[in-house]
Amino acid sequence: MKRRHFFSGAATAVAAASVGRAALAALPEIPQHGSADTAVPPAPPTGRPFRPVVTLNGWSLPWRMNAGVKEFHLVAEPVVREFAPGFVAHLWGYNGQSPGPTIEVVEGDRVRIFVTNRLPEHTSVHWHGQRLPNGMDGVSGLNQPAIPAGKTFVYEFTARRPGTFMYHPHADEMTQMAMGLMGLWITHPRLDARGRHPLIATADRDYAFLLNAFAVEAGTRTPRVNEMTDFNIWAWNSRVFPGISPLVARRGERVRVRVGNLTMTNHPIHIHGHEFEVTGTDGGAVPPGARWPEVTTDIAVGQMRQIEFVADEPGDWAVHCHKSHHTMGAMGHDVPTMIGVDHRGLVAKIQKIVPDYMVMGERGMADMGAMEMPLPENTLPMMTGTGPYGPLEMGGMFSVLKVREHLAAGDWRDPGDYVQPPGTQAWEWQGAAADLPPAPAAPAASTAPQAGAATVRKPGPGGTGHAH
Repeated sequence: MKRRHFFSGAATAVAAASVGRAALAALPEIPQHGSADTAVPPAPPTGRPFRPVVTLNGWSLPWRMNAGVKEFHLVAEPVVREFAPGFVAHLWGYNGQSPGPTIEVVEGDRVRIFVTNRLPEHTSVHWHGQRLPNGMDGVSGLNQPAIPAGKTFVYEFTARRPGTFMYHPHADEMTQMAMGLMGLWITHPRLDARGRHPLIATADRDYAFLLNAFAVEAGTRTPRVNEMTDFNIWAWNSRVFPGISPLVARRGERVRVRVGNLTMTNHPIHIHGHEFEVTGTDGGAVPPGARWPEVTTDIAVGQMRQIEFVADEPGDWAVHCHKSHHTMGAMGHDVPTMIGVDHRGLVAKIQKIVPDYMVMGERGMADMGAMEMPLPENTLPMMTGTGPYGPLEMGGMFSVLKVREHLAAGDWRDPGDYVQPPGTQAWEWQGAAADLPPAPAAPAASTAPQAGAATVRKPGPGGTGHAH
């Protein structure tokens, strides 16, 4: 992360009420982040204390305090984002990345956000889920004029309730969100004298990510912005497996995962090996008496969910969207279904015309997980990723929860592959087939008519027997 010099006030215009002259004397500097790696934020240097979230493959935006007001500076601009090693896209984002940096405040904070527009068209910012003055809601044309290219607007309001929120443009929204312009907002709870909140527990690990989707044709680098349903890049924080950071926890720690959905469809998020509770929604904290155990929670379009669990099962546990085509990469979906087709004698004939021809999918699609094929420029195969026991055959919205016994507090680094204790892994049957336990036989079906059962009378050959 690096900081730039203060943005020149002479080149900006400010169009918001309730901002004093002193606040406008110098705009906050513009922090930038140049990496798609996960950046663990430091403890807050000023303002009310809180425990920062860790944004997967993202970062949190620094601020400055100005007469008791927490000031941030967002810059909407074109960015280059690496979805995974070898696959990059030209997107729109904030402060050098898509999504933009996570904004973290504390319930009751007075917040002032300077938004500078370096896009080629106008924009605005909607603070999704916040209670705020109508003129700060960010819908261009309805709540404010759009922010012209090259100008800076100021939003100012009090963070009134704790929770997980999002920010995104509300000007040419379809295009700008399809280009990746979005970010997360976390309002931490204000705690009592004992450091507690009646509905919100303190989490040892607090992760956050946005669900987003793109349509990027193989060989291109700019998303197809008019797409409505046929997306091929299903991402968390504009990152896809195997490029998504793992979620790391020490055994026994309380883990919170905050997820927001800014795609065009719902996503059932599933965590292996643990039950969790939904402790927060768009509307705020869920009272303990209204929670129930889950292993999958569905997150609809425009929704946020906070889920929490105790990481008490050591191992490497899959975390993913349960729509299986959302855990696949871009290439290979157009391969026809060839399961059951007998290729014997056919391949050699085709290879006389197409020497590189290979049979794909005749036994299922799993071969594609290990197959090394030349790909078009700048894309990913449908299945990819390798674990300690072979190909994972995954992609898209997939990561791993890594629970370890002796992880140091505050250590967020990938601990590597889990070493399973002897005798705890599924094994191959080595005996004879005849020694396998017999499958239980199904009870014989009765042919005797049951009282009250429906009867069927089939017509005779040629349709005879019908009364017309």
